[in-house]
Amino acid sequence: MPQPSALERDLQALTVQLKKVEAEYTMYFSGRTGRPPLESRAALDRAFRRFDRAYFDSAVLRFQFSTLQARYSTFCDLWDRGVRAREEGRGGPFVRQAPASSPAAPDVVHATRLVDPVQEADKLRTLYEALMEARRDEGREVVPFHRFADMVREQVRTLRERHPGDQVWFRVTRIDGRVNLTAQAVKAGRGESDDE
Repeated sequence: MPQPSALERDLQALTVQLKKVEAEYTMYFSGRTGRPPLESRAALDRAFRRFDRAYFDSAVLRFQFSTLQARYSTFCDLWDRGVRAREEGRGGPFVRQAPASSPAAPDVVHATRLVDPVQEADKLRTLYEALMEARRDEGREVVPFHRFADMVREQVRTLRERHPGDQVWFRVTRIDGRVNLTAQAVKAGRGESDDE
């Protein structure tokens, strides 16, 4: 394996120096150091200017330097914006945003498993009554039973065609004051153990 040329070694050293300054800025923005690494960055600026005037006898080395220079330019912009934001008391690009509050967990009003709504009329009626009571509490109109039953039969048929062998569970939930009816195909053994 051929020995790297002096220019290649200098480029490798420049890469290491860039990583060092990047680490120093990371420490500054995380609050582990009190001031930005201005001296290290000034030395890195001088090194890049020296390389910018250098003659590259290889297109590969020129490409490596150009890539490194573009990376450094991007970092400089990011660091400058971060320092400016910090001085102005704003968050800036290095401050993590607090995660958005997670949506409220739904309050399950009723859940049941249906295999054949025609044969399980009692389960269908209980599901209907739970949904309509929740809708009434919300001030919404009641849906006629026959329309509800048709919709449930269609949901069961569709889900069983798409997921043969799976159980079809219906849940009436209330989340943020809104009532929802959801149907879901669940692998046998993974659903609720019995009707709620």
